[in-house]
Amino acid sequence: MEKTVMNGGHYSVVEEEGKAGFGGGVEDVYGEDSATEDQLVTPWTISVASGYTLLRDPHHNKGLGFNEKERDAHYLRGLLPPAVFTQELQEKRLMHNLRKYDVPLHRYMAMMDLQERNERLFYKLLIDNVEELLPVVYTPTVGEACQKYGSIFSRPQGLYISLKEKGKILEVLKNWPEKSIQVIVVTDGERILGLGDLGCQGMGIPVGKLSLYTALGGIRPSACLPVTIDVGTNNEQLLKDEFYIGLRQKRATGQEYAELLDEFMSAVKQNYGEKVLVQFEDFANHNAFELLTRYRSTHLVFNDDIQGTASVVLAGLIAALKLVGGTLADHTFLFLGAGEAGTGIAELIALEISKQTKAPLEETRKKIWLVDSRGLIVSSRKESLQHFKKPWAHEHEPVKALLDAVKAIKPTVLIGSSGVGKTFTKEVVEAMSSFNKKPLILALSNPTSQSECTAEEAYTWSKGRAIFASGSPFDPVEYDGKVFVPGQANNAYIFPGFGLGLIISGAIRVHDDMLLAASEALAVQVAQENFDKGLIYPPFTNIRKISAHIAAKVAAKAYELGLASRLPRPKDLVKYAESCMYSPNYRSYR
Repeated sequence: MEKTVMNGGHYSVVEEEGKAGFGGGVEDVYGEDSATEDQLVTPWTISVASGYTLLRDPHHNKGLGFNEKERDAHYLRGLLPPAVFTQELQEKRLMHNLRKYDVPLHRYMAMMDLQERNERLFYKLLIDNVEELLPVVYTPTVGEACQKYGSIFSRPQGLYISLKEKGKILEVLKNWPEKSIQVIVVTDGERILGLGDLGCQGMGIPVGKLSLYTALGGIRPSACLPVTIDVGTNNEQLLKDEFYIGLRQKRATGQEYAELLDEFMSAVKQNYGEKVLVQFEDFANHNAFELLTRYRSTHLVFNDDIQGTASVVLAGLIAALKLVGGTLADHTFLFLGAGEAGTGIAELIALEISKQTKAPLEETRKKIWLVDSRGLIVSSRKESLQHFKKPWAHEHEPVKALLDAVKAIKPTVLIGSSGVGKTFTKEVVEAMSSFNKKPLILALSNPTSQSECTAEEAYTWSKGRAIFASGSPFDPVEYDGKVFVPGQANNAYIFPGFGLGLIISGAIRVHDDMLLAASEALAVQVAQENFDKGLIYPPFTNIRKISAHIAAKVAAKAYELGLASRLPRPKDLVKYAESCMYSPNYRSYR
């Protein structure tokens, strides 16, 4: 409930004492989500938005969607053409216009422009056309957008916290207009997709991820905060670029870096409370593991590159067992790439095998082999390995090349997380096919240009026997008269539902068992008709339903582990998750 009071000539909304927040814990200040879609709401800003101001407010602007009554009540007469469009007609017109663009980056810019102009229409478009628009607002197009962010930058879409703000980060957070934040996605831009150090221009990643949190996971846009930590860049090209929007200096490291991150994490907790989810995104390996280790016991933190990728890949592997047979423990896994993604996936696979077989983790890790830039990770290399690679150093003679490693280990599953394109060569795929009836090949590196192999190569070189999935999308492939539909091991299957599950349960920490629960929840969503096409992931068209099921399983695990603070526990967690999801449909204004 809320009451309206006069305050210096303006009306403002005050939430009545003792009333809980709504919709998964965000205070519903404007009454938009506690209202049903046919109830009237008031378009509050600091005062009631009207006229020209209302048309410039993306939260409340409906463009030609304002009806005759609203145009009279909010002083919009003459400011709009006389036609009144339904939201569906607006959507149809925009999709018609978007499809005219030949260049994906132009579509991306048009979508970002829409987000800044009419928030609900942006999310309506994204939700209703998710398979078509996901590659536009996220990978692979977002990679190019980050590379050119300085040139296409028009309006800031998040918070930029640089070394200049050291000692004042709490004040900077208070500059953000929304106060009830539930999810923060933060990057330092050092390892953007497979594109390397893009510095401050990495902001495209948090913005893109949070638009998916809303579209796919139903987190309200006002509860999302994109953040870029700018400590400089080692990218010489950017430092020389006159349009570069970040700090023009080499990256700060060591104590200076650690102190800035520590101040940020403390300020976040102080400003937004214990239950705000902080998702680390596209940090370089050395910082990613350290930050996750440092803050996982004191904050609600999640690293999508390590944990989200691991969870979505594990889901694909669990689902693929229906096609290849056996249990996870019956398979041997070989990774190309031993960074955040590779070691994160490997650890979650080992945890799941340990859970299923009751064997100790040290034992289940022996089913998993990793190849890095120096070759197979073996015990004779242990002294020179980074700490996160050491658990994967098994007894074996040194092997330099991937092809030789494939021939020596004879894996049933080959996973690429190297960030280096064209590394699954014809010889590698043929070798996998020589000792596997159905070789499972996952080329996970993003964007498309960095993929270890294409879908067409995997199907052609394996003579149509491979079960293939990739990180970036590929079109269906026809081989020998049969059409193969490649799956996409996209983190967007997991993190929106995972985040929603943490929020609806009021979780205070992330536990590995929650990631396993998310993987299992996604795997059971793959239908027989999907398997018949060779898919190991469900279609994205059902993503909101899938996210609700993942959220329910994650929340259930939070309650089971005693990490949930939202009490009492809802009886039906799937229904509760669905009821908390943001709807992009227009509201009617008083």
